[in-house]
Amino acid sequence: MANTNVRAYAAQDAASTLAPFPINRRDPGPLDVEIDILYCGVCHSDLHQARNEWHNTIYPCVPGHEIVGRVVRVGEKVTKFKAGDLSAVGCMVDSCRECPSCKSGLEQYCQNIATFTYNSEDHHLGGPTFGGYSDRIVVDQDFVLRVPEGLDLAATAPLLCAGITTYSPLRHWKVGPGQKVGIVGLGGLGHMGVKFAHAFGAHVVLFTTSPGKIEDGLRLGADEVVVSKDADAMAKHTASFDFILDTVSAQHDINAYLSLVKLDGTLTLVGVPEHPLPVAAFNVIMPRRNFAGSGIGGIAETQEMLDFCAEKGITSDIEIIPIQKVNEAWERLLKQDVRYRFVIDMASLKA
Repeated sequence: MANTNVRAYAAQDAASTLAPFPINRRDPGPLDVEIDILYCGVCHSDLHQARNEWHNTIYPCVPGHEIVGRVVRVGEKVTKFKAGDLSAVGCMVDSCRECPSCKSGLEQYCQNIATFTYNSEDHHLGGPTFGGYSDRIVVDQDFVLRVPEGLDLAATAPLLCAGITTYSPLRHWKVGPGQKVGIVGLGGLGHMGVKFAHAFGAHVVLFTTSPGKIEDGLRLGADEVVVSKDADAMAKHTASFDFILDTVSAQHDINAYLSLVKLDGTLTLVGVPEHPLPVAAFNVIMPRRNFAGSGIGGIAETQEMLDFCAEKGITSDIEIIPIQKVNEAWERLLKQDVRYRFVIDMASLKA
């Protein structure tokens, strides 16, 4: 039976602002965990999705997939959590669990398409899944994460998307000591990429279009900061990188960064520009460069990332807002006026 008393903020169509909207949540089933949401990060994907920029949005749309909260109820067969535990939910709430990807712990690449935290089909109640811009959520225990002790809860929320989106490719391509690694863009994703690449022991070069972010880049762990509008500064790094992580979601010249990758090196795209990025064929053919993409991580890798962050003292740089200011935050996000992630204090929804 659904719980009809859940408060949320939703977009009703591509042109509407977010506004209060009551939603249904199911009561916990035998394997479910019910979470009182304490904090929810604001991801650029939330804006893309709510405004239907990817042309697949189901309305009403309740965004939010960077969720940190406390367990309030568990189903009778739940073994991984108990009431009172700190917990988290990222971008997925289920998958088929039967395809090769799922069986390999890569649920994010489920060949039957994972059930995402919002804007997927809700297989329990029908209609779309609703995300973390709400006061509670109910999720199968296998897709709930444990928040290690000692982490700042608000600053942990963005790790559930911005964190794992950058951690996963850096781990997959085995970034570590002795490597020269580039991070393109210093936003919600990029600032986490700098922190992780530094923690993994690489020589980190940050690329930014904003001279005003040089000092911040160095503070976050970059060994060098290059203003990408400076052609001479870019040319000094030609064909020298083992790995570049491109976090930019705006349209930009990908070839300028591909030219910096050395023989058999890799540029991995995690930002999602609205339109395709043209790639010059000889820019990948002649130096045998790899141009790749990466999504989030699976559940096991996301837990590994949270544990790593607790061990190293890594969280996101955040600005906390009440949910009543989320539309203003989205407009500021478009102007890159945040350093580096908005996080909603969900107590403001409960007040």
